[in-house]
Amino acid sequence: MSIEHMDRIKSTFSIKNLENLSGIKAHTLRIWEKRYNLLSPERTNTNIRRYSLDSLRKLLNVTLLYNHGFKISKIASLNSDEIPKLVRSIALKTNSEQVAINAFKLAMINFDYELFDANYEEILDNHDFEYLFMQIFMPLMKELGILWQTGAISPSHEHFITNLVKQKIHLQTESLQRRKFNSSELPIFVLFLPENEIHELGILYLNYLILYKGYRTIFLGQSLQTSSLETLYSYDTKFNFVSYLTVEPNSDEIMPFLNAFYKQILENHDSKLILFGPQQISIDKENLPKKIELHRSVESFIHKYFPAKVLI
Repeated sequence: MSIEHMDRIKSTFSIKNLENLSGIKAHTLRIWEKRYNLLSPERTNTNIRRYSLDSLRKLLNVTLLYNHGFKISKIASLNSDEIPKLVRSIALKTNSEQVAINAFKLAMINFDYELFDANYEEILDNHDFEYLFMQIFMPLMKELGILWQTGAISPSHEHFITNLVKQKIHLQTESLQRRKFNSSELPIFVLFLPENEIHELGILYLNYLILYKGYRTIFLGQSLQTSSLETLYSYDTKFNFVSYLTVEPNSDEIMPFLNAFYKQILENHDSKLILFGPQQISIDKENLPKKIELHRSVESFIHKYFPAKVLI
């Protein structure tokens, strides 16, 4: 590992970092530290508090107990071995998503694949992958975006955890792809990201979800030129194109992109484009080309394309 890479890996944290990671205000943390000796910071030459990974680990556990109604005086009276045991027992009793999110945060902070995997397997013992992704991974990723922007975690942390999440989606997807599909009766979904868009977590999950619902997909991945999609019409004549716009096309380019997509790919075919992602906010809905539809949530997409089968 290079010195430059090591510099980007965070091993000590400011009290503001702890506030962002735990959700507990810095003022409260200082009171807990002074009154109950819950955290033991080191001080820099300029008398600024710095907290270790152990302090962060302890704080995340303390926060969870505190949010579950334990008085801080009671938590402070527990020894260091009792706190993790109590947290674990609460997790098993309540199925708390925040317990799981904190556990994945700890795995990220420690670059600990084994801890990540153990948490993952434990959740899947009691829930399906859809629950794990929507209720735990998605809120976790949202938190990480904020933590990265505020400097509480480094890019190394964010890349580490994101790639582990991608691995798990790939693993689940691979098992689904082995099934047989009735392609003559079901529409084919083509999943892709537009040129310069590289944020693929959302589209990876949508690919898994569509396969899980029993439909065939063609997954094309990141940063694809619109013109290259024309090739697909030599394979079939009707597609549901699906994309997830996180940052690209930008607000100036998004309407020209959609108009060009309609002209090149949709106008003369019985196909449509289904869009997800935050860049929808930049779309002029009054002038949205035909055959293009927007979905704010996965639930609305599921409701429209995968209606529940009525059992007779």
